[in-house]
Amino acid sequence: MKLLIISNGYRITSETFSKLMALQPYAVSTSLDGATSATHDRIRGVRGSYQKVLEFVSQLATAGLPTTVITTVNKLNFKELPEIKNFLLDKHIAWQVQTAAPEGRFKKKLALSKEEFYAVGLFLATIQKRYTKEELPVIGAHCFGYHSQYLPCLGLSPRWMGCQAGLSILSIKSNGDVIGCLSTPAMYVEGNIRKKSIIDIWNDPEAFAYNRKFSTEYLGENCKGCKFGETCRGGCLGMSTAFTTAPHNDPYCFHTLEAEFCDKKGMRGSLKL
Repeated sequence: MKLLIISNGYRITSETFSKLMALQPYAVSTSLDGATSATHDRIRGVRGSYQKVLEFVSQLATAGLPTTVITTVNKLNFKELPEIKNFLLDKHIAWQVQTAAPEGRFKKKLALSKEEFYAVGLFLATIQKRYTKEELPVIGAHCFGYHSQYLPCLGLSPRWMGCQAGLSILSIKSNGDVIGCLSTPAMYVEGNIRKKSIIDIWNDPEAFAYNRKFSTEYLGENCKGCKFGETCRGGCLGMSTAFTTAPHNDPYCFHTLEAEFCDKKGMRGSLKL
């Protein structure tokens, strides 16, 4: 098992760091959602949170813990990605870029347009080509893809094999709720470790049915009939439910967008940051 811990870093003490080091995590992650305090603090909703994140990242480096920063992209920080890239370059910090989906207090009007979403994909692909993993290890999260004719798979795997929630990924929220992926809504919570063993939750034959019992007949209108449907499983479950209220129906798909944006002569319009 690879243990990944995600924290806002606000209340990390020396005792907590000692425990983190004993766990030997694959990575400790925190959110960096802007190149400036004004942008980051506005998105996080906490004044001073930008400075706290920088202090947390510095403490992780001092402790020798593998560090990842997660940037959730939306219209408020879209243009700041190059600045964040410059800040992280050569700092031995991994960078995970993902897209904001309209849930909770996040408004749909602030979500990336499909053109902006594809532009971020181009941006990430350019970074991966330009820099080594030592200079800047960067990935597009599970919400970035899929099956592009022009862009490589932006995640950790050489190709997208569908949402892995409940298959190879298990997440535990701070309140003990167990869910396949933290990006999915509360309706997909399978139990709570304070009430039931995590082993029993994982081994429950009815758990994570949306993926473990997936069939192409469950694909939504955005994905039905797609030649990649069986393995893609309709893209990111979190994006799908947030934008369409249904699973296996992600509208932010490179394969689909390229069919909309491209003709035989190439890409239409400007897709530059």
